[in-house]
Amino acid sequence: MHKTAVFPGSFDPFTIGHESVVRRALTIFDNIIIAVGYNSNKKGFFPLEKRMEWIENVFSGERAVKVAWFSGLTVDFCKEQKAAYILRGLRTAADFEFERAIAQVNSAMDPGIESVFLLTRPEHTPINSTIVRDIFKHGGDASRFVPEGVKLHEFKP
Repeated sequence: MHKTAVFPGSFDPFTIGHESVVRRALTIFDNIIIAVGYNSNKKGFFPLEKRMEWIENVFSGERAVKVAWFSGLTVDFCKEQKAAYILRGLRTAADFEFERAIAQVNSAMDPGIESVFLLTRPEHTPINSTIVRDIFKHGGDASRFVPEGVKLHEFKP
């Protein structure tokens, strides 16, 4: 039986912390779907298409990783994709409390979908998409915080 996980998020933008979680999870799962969430009530900074393109660039040689977009509930997307796992990365204790609550609600909605948490590497703990966006918006060089395939310089705010 193939183990497929969905790694959901806005990935606005995808960071080296996200990449690390996915690469490490490839030793656990047969397939990982990086699911870029689309929320019509929330405008992302980087266009959805650009975020997906960048993630596809990062994993261009990795057949076990797919990139898709979704809207709605993550558990519904997991069912559509026949994925039994939701993959999440944890940086801090605050992340754990937030993710634990979501995992418990997801489990109540569908007990057949299990949430799996990976701790980020210590060097990635301070990195998040909000900080990377702020660096970029203010003209700083955020390239060290995103994987090589994420070409922030191609995007003009």
